[in-house]
Amino acid sequence: MESEFKSGFISIIGRPNVGKSTFMNRVIGEKIAIMSDKAQTTRNKIQGVYTQDDAQLVFIDTPGIHKPKHKLGSFMVNVAEQSMNEVDLVLFMVNAKEGFGRGDEFIINMLQKVKQPVFLIVNKLDQVHPDELIKIIDEYRTKYDFAEIVPISALEGNNVDNLLKLMVEQMPEGPQFYPEDMITDHPERFVISELIREKALHLTREEVPHSIAVVIEGIEERENEKLNVQASIIVERSSQKGIIIGKQGSMLKEIGQRARKDIESLLGTKIYLELFVKVQKDWRNRANQLQEYGYREDEY
Repeated sequence: MESEFKSGFISIIGRPNVGKSTFMNRVIGEKIAIMSDKAQTTRNKIQGVYTQDDAQLVFIDTPGIHKPKHKLGSFMVNVAEQSMNEVDLVLFMVNAKEGFGRGDEFIINMLQKVKQPVFLIVNKLDQVHPDELIKIIDEYRTKYDFAEIVPISALEGNNVDNLLKLMVEQMPEGPQFYPEDMITDHPERFVISELIREKALHLTREEVPHSIAVVIEGIEERENEKLNVQASIIVERSSQKGIIIGKQGSMLKEIGQRARKDIESLLGTKIYLELFVKVQKDWRNRANQLQEYGYREDEY
């Protein structure tokens, strides 16, 4: 008798910068979610698809849940909250190094409304002493009735295989939603824009990152089979434009060179990348510009 195929949707939630994107990239085995040490890196839900012989898990990596300060922030929190009620399993990821905080209290209050099972994922276990880890787990256990508590290191891969096994066990019997070689349902344009944004986040100073959006203006094939990708980096102030461009264009060039490597790896082809920088004042508080730059609430 053939074993049944299991499938389902899993939402990954948590405070900003706990390692959600690192975890998803580890499981999928490809870079589909951008990583940065700056908080609030992820702005949209990113669906990653993990397929094995008898199961398919579809991950939704949500923005870090935080107290919003502008319309973009509200959008990000709404996306994360809505995703919890559309899935088969919720992973609540926390940072073992930081322990329980006020942001976790806020998320646990949100979880009280969730009917689906919730796993507590204690990430960065490699950075704390085992005795300390036990204390942290005990504190979280008193706050919520978790279906499973699993310590992992997303960066090192510790215990991730065990977590995958537990998640598959939790899934209902169901169809294979996506082809087995598909790793994300986002169009290439979206992933390309995210890779460019990641490089800008890595390379610029603190006052710039949250003001950055990236818009793909065009992708076209050239005669020599290279793809020509044109993208605009959007900032809120002229001073930020100066930082992104850098002295004699040095910063923009560095962003472009680093992004091009990742994009070529993603597409499996050589590309020619043209970057422009545009100033759109206060775009994070303007509904029409949020929509234009890809933050559409009606998609969620």
